[in-house]
Amino acid sequence: MSISELLSPLVGRLVFGWFFLTQVAIYGGDWDGTITLMTFRGIPGAAFLLALTLLLLVMGSLSLILGFHARYGALILFIVTILATVSLHDYWRIADNPSARAADFELFACSAAIAGGLLMLVGLGPGPMAIDNAKSGQKKK
Repeated sequence: MSISELLSPLVGRLVFGWFFLTQVAIYGGDWDGTITLMTFRGIPGAAFLLALTLLLLVMGSLSLILGFHARYGALILFIVTILATVSLHDYWRIADNPSARAADFELFACSAAIAGGLLMLVGLGPGPMAIDNAKSGQKKK
């Protein structure tokens, strides 16, 4: 096994975990502002959904960082990312402001790319340097 096959999945998981934990810090740190944004976007039960989302992001991030049930953690993060992206970055509804539409499309596209990376992790697994694979001493399929 090459060094890139050994380290790349670990570094990728760490980067994903770092990214989502920073999102928890940003949106949780501005709780009132995030609730206001969600309410403005017409999302019902904003406080409950924000708390649930932050909890899922923490759980999914820790799962990826540790490589413990990493496929499930990636799937949770994938679902949350897709739901948030479609709910908050619906650029197709912005018709009267081309620059706002372009900015929202860029956020939508970035989030879709992140979701795609998470889906690859669901399919390919966490790599050899993960708790999932340390239990049996072999690569989990």
